[in-house]
Amino acid sequence: MISIPLEHGLYLAAALFLLGLMGILGRRNLIFMLMSLEIMLNATGLAFIVAGARWGEAEGQIFFMLILTLAAAEVAIGLALILLIYRHFGTLDADRISEMRG
Repeated sequence: MISIPLEHGLYLAAALFLLGLMGILGRRNLIFMLMSLEIMLNATGLAFIVAGARWGEAEGQIFFMLILTLAAAEVAIGLALILLIYRHFGTLDADRISEMRG
């Protein structure tokens, strides 16, 4: 069995995490921000998988399943909120939504 070095997996996870972070910071559309958050969660899960495989422990896979569950719940709630925001404001631009009045 060919194993991937730990550093390569962690570099890929870091690159994916930075890509997601740039998406959150750079985009103003709520859908893209939600997708970027998913990329960041998957990067974290990849880091757990790689670290768990490196040390031969199953905790990395367990944490990945926990992250997948959290991501699924986050998407369900996030999409429901985005749908409500779109119905109320008629846009998904985060800058226009942040001008809400209390």
